[in-house]
Amino acid sequence: MKALRFLASAAAVAMASALAAQDTPKQGGTLNAVIQPEPPGLMLGLIQNGPTQMVAGQIYESLLRYDSDLGPMPSLAKEWTKSEDGLTYTFTLQDNAVWHDGTPFTSADVVFSVDVFLRETHARLRASLVHVARIEAPDDKTVVFTLNQPFGPFLGIFEAGTMPIVPKHIYEGTDYANNPANNTPIGTGPFKFEEWQRGSYIHLVKNEDYYMEGKPYLDEIYYQVIPDAASRSVAFETGKVDLLPGGSVENFDIPRLMAMDNVCSTDEGWEFFGPHSWMWLNMHEGPMQDKNLRKAVMYALDREFARDALWNGNGKVAKGPVSSVTRFHEANTPDISFDPEKAKEYLAASDYNGETLRLLPLPYGETWQRWAEATRQNLSDIGIKVDIVATDVAGWNQKVSDWEFDMAFTYLYQYGDPALGVARTYISSNIAKGSPWNNVSGYVNEEVDTLFAEAAIQADDATRQEMYTKAQNIIVDDVPVAWMLELAFPTIYRCDLKNPISTAIGVNDGMRDAWLDR
Repeated sequence: MKALRFLASAAAVAMASALAAQDTPKQGGTLNAVIQPEPPGLMLGLIQNGPTQMVAGQIYESLLRYDSDLGPMPSLAKEWTKSEDGLTYTFTLQDNAVWHDGTPFTSADVVFSVDVFLRETHARLRASLVHVARIEAPDDKTVVFTLNQPFGPFLGIFEAGTMPIVPKHIYEGTDYANNPANNTPIGTGPFKFEEWQRGSYIHLVKNEDYYMEGKPYLDEIYYQVIPDAASRSVAFETGKVDLLPGGSVENFDIPRLMAMDNVCSTDEGWEFFGPHSWMWLNMHEGPMQDKNLRKAVMYALDREFARDALWNGNGKVAKGPVSSVTRFHEANTPDISFDPEKAKEYLAASDYNGETLRLLPLPYGETWQRWAEATRQNLSDIGIKVDIVATDVAGWNQKVSDWEFDMAFTYLYQYGDPALGVARTYISSNIAKGSPWNNVSGYVNEEVDTLFAEAAIQADDATRQEMYTKAQNIIVDDVPVAWMLELAFPTIYRCDLKNPISTAIGVNDGMRDAWLDR
């Protein structure tokens, strides 16, 4: 069978060239970074929330990494091929990779991780694995995935947070959730777990046996746990920490910190996640079942003000369900720009009779509270009454999961492809109480369901684009949610910390390439 061998993308080549042009990296040094909030655990195969991925992404790896154009790059797989019919993917593994306990890494670990462990523990990956007929290891350094039918985004599911490879010799035949190794995670990554002082810091140290010669450059990383946002800013100002990952300080502190000497920042490193914010509009019952009212809300929102005044100009105004950094984005969806007069026309055409609508802010800090207040003012300006319902994180999860709201702020990751991170929000088969991450609005459109289902299994990108463009146009016209911003979370760091962002998931797997010019 003929196979297509994958070559590095243009972005990957450019990235490698840029790295080669830099000063020669220096070995050694201690990096202090903020981690907020403190992760609930570091076993990446069991826990996939943001803080866990940020730390554990240095400990665990997957087969691939991704450049800023979402092109695949080597990680535990050094090369890979795809059959011409799009059904067989063959990965050749790194020659000298070993687990942190010294046990050799082999293809058996990949088969166990993906076909056994993660099928049970990782709901998001499990949804993609329905397209996989079998996973085989013909030898210790080869893994073959055979699909039931072509699955367009298949090469996008091999990121560390999506498909972390775990040690078979430690987890096979055990109670995964209660395995003692969860407290001292063992991966193949550039850094090894050393110590966790709860409420204080997580300490990782250099993996001296890493399969990439000369890497990592850093001796150790301390992830500092600092619960108070103001104290995190002070820790950076005073030099206690060198790295503030995106979202770790309040937006209003960012301009002051970025104005300091020897401070650099970047918006890069979020391309794979594509964080996309919107307000859920509850279509299960109540006023938001009225499409005219939903359109009135959409046109009433001054999202440029939110970007400029609340997010310090970071981010882009969203045009619809697919982020501009996500594959198959359609830029020419129906116009949903701020237009108060059009909003009033739709409101007048709706059945809205003056009832007060419940708005849930996202309880992630002061910026989100201010955003809710600005939204309430926008809607009040066209004649819609709004009551802001304050909650903590647990309360927000509960109310959104139980559909106890009229409008609710959120943001979700898109994972580079509509089949992986967008469809879940809009397909009717994903409507179920009990989760804040599925089709919470209760949107039902059979044509959209069909387009998402068929686009996912097309091998031809042009065909996928045509289907996703049609789906995006329909969804924007239906307004099942009120799209807000494509969020940007600048990473702030000392300028003598070099190359902390080298992939599309940023600091989550960037520390193998980072070094200190000190």
